[in-house]
Amino acid sequence: MGGGDSAFKRRLERAAEVRSYRGAGISAEEEAELEAAEAKERDKRKKVDDARRAEYLIRDAMAQGKFDNLKYAGKPIPGLGEAYDPDWWVKGLIQRENISGLGPKAILLRTEDAELDGRLDVQFTEKQVRDILADFNARVIEARRQLQGGPPVVTKTRDVDAEVARWHERRAAHAQDALPEPEPQRSWWQRLWRGTT
Repeated sequence: MGGGDSAFKRRLERAAEVRSYRGAGISAEEEAELEAAEAKERDKRKKVDDARRAEYLIRDAMAQGKFDNLKYAGKPIPGLGEAYDPDWWVKGLIQRENISGLGPKAILLRTEDAELDGRLDVQFTEKQVRDILADFNARVIEARRQLQGGPPVVTKTRDVDAEVARWHERRAAHAQDALPEPEPQRSWWQRLWRGTT
């Protein structure tokens, strides 16, 4: 690039000189020579194809370090090879920002149904469990009544009394697991010896 650049710069400088003196008596021969040089330069630029230009720009960016420390360096690009989805940006936003509570009621109720036992296990009273189950059942029935399109609501309502009984069983099992094991009986001299150390 060194030799070609300097020749190009000289021709541009010469063209600038000639243009500045155009009205000041430059010969027609010099003007024709200048036009020929400009036409030759335009043809040369047209011959450089886009692929070579892109390759040059990529090599130049690599030399400048613009591709260092990219987010997906050495990893597959997510979503590459999948079918086109017109809502890709919304789904990406929901996943990236961890937004919940958006979507068709049928899907939201299925998700809530799968996590309901865990939600019930952290409650302290039977009344809280019954209130959560009553609210869940009411939303399932309401979703079945509305015809808004989307996937069908296949989530079943829960039997409140049966779920409360299961909650009591899980709670008792958890309490049993949480009980400490009794210490083995030791003789009086083992207790005395342990107390002095």
